[in-house]
Amino acid sequence: MRLRSTVAAALGALALIVAVPSSASAASGEFSYRYTALDGSPQVGFLFDPPSRVCITLPEVADPSSSNPAHTPWNLTDASATVFTDVDCEGDYFTLRPHGGHASSRLKLRSVVFS
Repeated sequence: MRLRSTVAAALGALALIVAVPSSASAASGEFSYRYTALDGSPQVGFLFDPPSRVCITLPEVADPSSSNPAHTPWNLTDASATVFTDVDCEGDYFTLRPHGGHASSRLKLRSVVFS
């Protein structure tokens, strides 16, 4: 009888774990970068509370044939940010630490993924 109760309790707990949806994971905070607008003016772009483990191509610099890459990233999120030189998280990469990791204008980027 005791074994049956234990098995029933374990199955009930498993059912609850499977039934409760998990929350989407996101990095908390802000990620900023600089880029040049089509009119040549300097701009600052932001990502607020970006999703984790999802490649984000920066919309302002998504087309390599019509824009220069972004630069000068600042990672003020609570997750590591890995920036890539190409869209779709391709090309060379560099990881910025959470809570203030940054790089100079020499670091060019077109996409980013957060841990």
